[in-house]
Amino acid sequence: MDLGIAGKWALVCGASKGLGFGCAQALSREGANVVLVARGAPALQQAVDRLQADPARPKDAQVLQVAADITTAEGRAAVFALRADYDIVVTNAGGPPPGDFRDWDREAWIQAVDANMLTPIELIKATVDGMAARGFGRIVNITSAAVKAPIDILGLSNGARSGLTGFVAGVARTRKLAAANVTINNLLPGAFDTDRLRGTMEGSAKKSGQPVEAVAQARLNAIPSQRFGTPEEFGATCAFLCSRHASYITGQNVLIDGGAYPGTH
Repeated sequence: MDLGIAGKWALVCGASKGLGFGCAQALSREGANVVLVARGAPALQQAVDRLQADPARPKDAQVLQVAADITTAEGRAAVFALRADYDIVVTNAGGPPPGDFRDWDREAWIQAVDANMLTPIELIKATVDGMAARGFGRIVNITSAAVKAPIDILGLSNGARSGLTGFVAGVARTRKLAAANVTINNLLPGAFDTDRLRGTMEGSAKKSGQPVEAVAQARLNAIPSQRFGTPEEFGATCAFLCSRHASYITGQNVLIDGGAYPGTH
């Protein structure tokens, strides 16, 4: 299937590894010009090298990078100094640390909201009007399955990402954007084989006193698919939401969790 995004410009945040890299890879393979953003310059360079060496990437698809913290005004300024307009934006920032809500002070909450709610909103604000003027735009926010089924040790993430979900539900449905072929959706990953998942399981193991292996097995037992997801399949879903075929999908929370969530909506 031709996704119809060859030649489009895509900004992918947190793209040096994990789910962000999976999205950048999928978009690049579809011929999109991809700008990867991440804080760690060495890991970011490795990600760019991988994409440039990918035989599935059309050779005329550009791969650029910005080593910056997208959660800061300075980082966003660096991104938009490289290029002012983007057709596709994938927002993604490292989730706040797990823990007990009794231990979190105001600053911990502010950092979580800045990274996982306000940063995506700033990126949306900076790009959607240009998208609407050009008649094409796709924004995909990588949030979390915890938005639908909160995890007790991820309270900071639960709160900040739920705030973003509420904001997107409103702005995505404005006629100025939806009628101009600009869509905004959220991708909710369940348990994917990433550093983030390993860190969460280590936090659960520490809290419960169980071995990490036991915690991992318990997570697997709760997933009907009996496996953790891969960044590649996550990226493929992201690429579809960014495609011309997904123009009638907006304001949605797309859950990818191997069937773990037991509810009907």
